[in-house]
Amino acid sequence: MDAATVATGILQLLTVLLILALLYRPLGDWIARVYTTGRDARVERGFYRLVGVDSRSEQTWQAYTRSVLAFSLVGVVAVYALQRLQGLLPYSLGLPPVPEGLAFNTAVSFVTNTNWQSYSPELTMGYTVQLAGLAVQNFVSAAVGIAVAVALVRGFARRGSATIGNFWIDLTRGIARLLLPLALVAAIALVVAGVVQNVAGFTEVATVTGGSQLVPGGPVASQEAIKLLGTNGGGFFNANSAHPFENPTPWSNVLEILLLLAIPVAMPRAFGRMIGDDRQGYAILAVMGSIAVVSIVAVTWLESLGLGTAPQLAGAAMEGKETRFGIFGSTLFAGATTLTSTGAVNSMHDSYTALGGMIPMVNIMLGEVAPGGVGSGLYGMLVLAIIAVFVGGLLVGRTPEYVGKKIGPTQIKLASLYILVTPILVLAGTALSFGIPAIRSDVESTSIWNPGVHGLGEVLYAFTSAANNNGSAFAGLTANTPWLNTALGVAMLLGRFVPIVFVLALAGSLAAQESTPSSAGTLPTHRPQFVGLLAVVAVVITALTYFPVLTLGPLAEGLV
Repeated sequence: MDAATVATGILQLLTVLLILALLYRPLGDWIARVYTTGRDARVERGFYRLVGVDSRSEQTWQAYTRSVLAFSLVGVVAVYALQRLQGLLPYSLGLPPVPEGLAFNTAVSFVTNTNWQSYSPELTMGYTVQLAGLAVQNFVSAAVGIAVAVALVRGFARRGSATIGNFWIDLTRGIARLLLPLALVAAIALVVAGVVQNVAGFTEVATVTGGSQLVPGGPVASQEAIKLLGTNGGGFFNANSAHPFENPTPWSNVLEILLLLAIPVAMPRAFGRMIGDDRQGYAILAVMGSIAVVSIVAVTWLESLGLGTAPQLAGAAMEGKETRFGIFGSTLFAGATTLTSTGAVNSMHDSYTALGGMIPMVNIMLGEVAPGGVGSGLYGMLVLAIIAVFVGGLLVGRTPEYVGKKIGPTQIKLASLYILVTPILVLAGTALSFGIPAIRSDVESTSIWNPGVHGLGEVLYAFTSAANNNGSAFAGLTANTPWLNTALGVAMLLGRFVPIVFVLALAGSLAAQESTPSSAGTLPTHRPQFVGLLAVVAVVITALTYFPVLTLGPLAEGLV
């Protein structure tokens, strides 16, 4: 690889880091103000009256949890119904209703902020389903994640409180004051970059060989904006952000990477502002940033090496990558999308080298906390911080406290249960896919096109992506089957909402505590030592949990 290519790749990474650094304080401060101000906008007051919400009332963690679950259940039913009724809807483009199993999987996918797609969007979903169903869920599922994170932050910030906020207020403010304005600006920027925005349907065009081809259009830029800002990831086209109508140029590629990172990177600042200690926000950001940079450098290095017979013969590992982005633009996007819970792709992870493709999978296995999805990344890292404080206390004899709150048996049990949920779903789903003879036969004969250890890696990646609500895939796997539609749908549901229940219970237990003054025995949580400890805890938990199955899949494939 020539020096100019390397220099361009480094420049792209530095550009992203610089702009994120410039956005960190103003965007984080704005997020904090959105959720702490006592003033309601006029349109918000009208909406509250319409739905019967008192903007001055607050909820216990149990009531907050019931609201999250009830709202999400309604979302699943609504998106499922839209898909099943597609043939009767305007702008259906003549497409038939979505089959039951696929409709269930897709409804769950978008409500859980996973946006896993077992189908070709342009050949399956009409514009009404795309806009009224999928795009709406891109907004509300992202707002739910931010609301849960804010509720946990309130648990740390409040003293002797029985409440953690009001879900309906948090949801409304997240959409109206944060996601909608940012998505509008982002959509305009994407249109300027050349992303398609129309309702033209399919257009017949002449090809260079003298034939004809149907080219799809659609309201792409508006959906692309919130797909990235909300760390959703569901593409308007099957090729996702590798499609030139979604991501036409190298500079639009950098813009899309910035969009998917902006809010997750700013959330630690909002955390610091809301608890009154900016240093804690910087500490969390330092952990996120360190893991992210190491991951992106690792996947770029491995793909640049081009390990494997085919890449060595071809001279580079360019299979599945767009030439307009190259290796650096592809791996930067791959790292960002799997370090967050976005799942959008501008290259096919299934075509990466064995060890290079393992890195995006490991990013997801980390729990997507560097910086993670909108909201979910912050609350995942804060749960890890609680574990780290407890471990640090055991190692050096300090009292387990975090930002003025005692970390006792209740908090450790809830944090531990949170950590265990997704590995259980990932490993159980993968094991059942190969352990039950009838299911294994279907998976091997229908779903896996590349048998052997790579086939195991494809199934492992699918359950890892579903349970962690990422949505990206080793796309060589055919997932539109009764087993995978159902199993991945269940993994997405449980992987999203069971951890949320534990997070909100943790928020309630913390809010009920009084403040614990710092003492000589308190472990400082804003210094480099704690940053290092937290990073090690995040990596070690993942390594101990997933290393055995990785040795059977990508490690076995890459080291033979």
